[in-house]
Amino acid sequence: MADAQKHILVVDDDAAMRSLLSDFLSHEARVTEFPLATQALEYLRRAGPDDVDLIISDINMPEMTGTDFAAQSRELRPKVPIILITAFGSIESAIVAIRKGAFDYIVKPFKLTEIGVTVERALRFRELETENRRLKRAIQHSNSFSDIVGKSPGMQQVFDLVSRVSQATANVLIMGESGTGKERVARAIHNLGPRAKKAFVAINCTAIPETLLESELFGHAKGSFTGAIGRKRGLFEEAEGGTIFLDEIGDMDASMQAKLLRVIQERKIRAVGDTVDKTIDVRVIAATHKDLKAAIKDGRFREDLYYRLSVIPIVIPPLRHRPEDIPLLAEYFLEKYAAANGSKVTGFSPDAMRHLVQMSWEGNVRELENVIERAVVLCRTEKIEPADLPRAETSDADTILAQATAQMPTLDELERRYMKFVLEKTGGRKEKAAQILGVNRRTLYRKEREYGFVDASPHDEEDEDLHDEV
Repeated sequence: MADAQKHILVVDDDAAMRSLLSDFLSHEARVTEFPLATQALEYLRRAGPDDVDLIISDINMPEMTGTDFAAQSRELRPKVPIILITAFGSIESAIVAIRKGAFDYIVKPFKLTEIGVTVERALRFRELETENRRLKRAIQHSNSFSDIVGKSPGMQQVFDLVSRVSQATANVLIMGESGTGKERVARAIHNLGPRAKKAFVAINCTAIPETLLESELFGHAKGSFTGAIGRKRGLFEEAEGGTIFLDEIGDMDASMQAKLLRVIQERKIRAVGDTVDKTIDVRVIAATHKDLKAAIKDGRFREDLYYRLSVIPIVIPPLRHRPEDIPLLAEYFLEKYAAANGSKVTGFSPDAMRHLVQMSWEGNVRELENVIERAVVLCRTEKIEPADLPRAETSDADTILAQATAQMPTLDELERRYMKFVLEKTGGRKEKAAQILGVNRRTLYRKEREYGFVDASPHDEEDEDLHDEV
């Protein structure tokens, strides 16, 4: 009948009827009994949204009738089916019950096989409703935030910016290390905005030779160069009405930068070898892993183009700066690749999850996704263990600092952690540690005593000087 995970509420002021239904249903489902509808309503107000799968209620009860209970419970749990039972069945009461939101209506006396069939249908209906909502959420997620997962403050800021800028027409510059998901953010901006039904065209500026990039972006006329046997539409034309995503814009050469600037300013393109401009309506989203302000100082990137592109800048933090997102991403990728590969893997052991959080993730989300996919394919048990994952490298100072700040310590605590880290890395060599920390040795000795790294002895400084000289 019902799945062992299902939860059914039985509401009836007749204790014998409650006991009969509970005994019949409890072999296949978890049953909770209530003698009054008011008590059941109070439970529904406190319960989680998916805690209840089916309600079976009598109609004639003190304090509140089953039909009124059906109406109010539908307001609280509109997707939970309700079966009403009464000894005074009639066409009129059946119609009222259905109008109040009942799934079905059974008249006493009834056979247990009869109510068993009705319960089976109601639970199946509930499963279909749940699956439908899950698919809608999946489609909405796929079409909006494009697999962007995260709860860290840095990612919450990204989500907020994506939601706000998606409705605008301004150009966006997305900055972040390789593998952080810049294209996914660009797609989310496009999918959430008014251009969602138009094309999203992406191009990696480093993947196309400089001699061909202009033709790829703006198209070319017939006979404009050897091999141009016909007119070719450029990517800006392909993206008409939609969005063009220029990835790794920082690698574009100076000549193309000037031509792109003209296109952005005038909203017109000219195909290679053509003499006529064509007006375009395209939103430009660019991305880079480089420091464009440094490139401007070095003369490698145009300052005017930078300000045209970065009307709205979005910075995606690297994964090592948001360790709280790693478990969410790991679970997301596990579910994704377990389904794709028909794998029996269902989760991570606690040690495996700690191992993932401690890794440095230089390749960011892309590297994590690859690691999880490989682990899902190769794992022989239901839980991924540390042995199924790459060996974690020693965390660098950047990672230590990121993990420390994620816990929001005081400045003194942060200084203590960093000083301890430097002392460990230098093997206790005070002269070297003081040099790295940017303090003199006496300050280092004093801080060590304050933080309890050494005993407060008057001979500490002499001993440490001797140690440094050995």
